[in-house]
Amino acid sequence: MQERVQKYLARCGVGSRRACEKLIEEGRVRINTQVVELGACVADGDEVLVDGKPVVLTSGLHYWMLNKPAGYITTVSDPQGRDTVMRLMPRHLPRIFPVGRLDLDSMGLLLFTNDGDLAFKLLHPSQHVWKTYHCGLRARPPENVLARLREGVELEDGPTAPCRVRWGRDCLEVELREGRKRQVRRMLSSVGYPVQWLRRVAFGPILLGGLPEGQCRALSTAEVEALRAENP
Repeated sequence: MQERVQKYLARCGVGSRRACEKLIEEGRVRINTQVVELGACVADGDEVLVDGKPVVLTSGLHYWMLNKPAGYITTVSDPQGRDTVMRLMPRHLPRIFPVGRLDLDSMGLLLFTNDGDLAFKLLHPSQHVWKTYHCGLRARPPENVLARLREGVELEDGPTAPCRVRWGRDCLEVELREGRKRQVRRMLSSVGYPVQWLRRVAFGPILLGGLPEGQCRALSTAEVEALRAENP
C-alpha cells in the first residue's frame, strides 16, 4: 500500500495537509534517508522523518476546543520561545495541532485535532465554513458602513467576499466564510472603525458557549459529527 506523504503526515497529526505540504516544500521531510518532494509516496515499512524525528501514526483521533486568551500565538512551537496555545492544552494528549489561527491579540474559540483530513477540509476555501466573531469598537458604525462590510470591502490582497454583519447589544458581530490573515481587523480598519478587541465565538457548528477563558475541553461525539457534516 502506498500513500501520498502529505496525507500520511496529516494522519499522523503533524498538521493539516496544507501545513504538511509546506514542510515538504521546505525540504524538512525525509522518507528513509531521502528528502522528498510533493507527490512522493510512503510505502509499508518506510520510515518518515520530519526535521530528523520519526513520525508514526497515533492510536486514535482527538478533537478539542480552547477559549484562547490574548497573548498566545497559534503555533505548535515557537523558535523565539514565546507562549504558544499548546501551553494551555493537556500534556497527556498525543500530538495535536490547532485548526487555523487566531492572531496574538485575538481571543476565543480555537479547535485542535490530529485528524489532518478533517482539518484540511475545514480550512479549504471551497468548503466555506462560517466563522463568527464579536468585535469591540469605540463607537457603533452607522448602517451605511455595515452595508459596505456586508457587500465586501477592498483590501490590499483584494476585495472581501460578502459576509454577515450586525450590531449586537454592545459589540459588532461578523460572520465570515473567508479566512485571510487578520481579515476582520483589516476590514474594520478600512472603514474607519479599528477593532479594540476581537473574540471568535463560533467555528461552523461549534460554539464557544460558556467555556472559561484559558480553559479547554474535548468535543463531544455530537460536535465531531456536526463538524463532519459540514464537510461531507
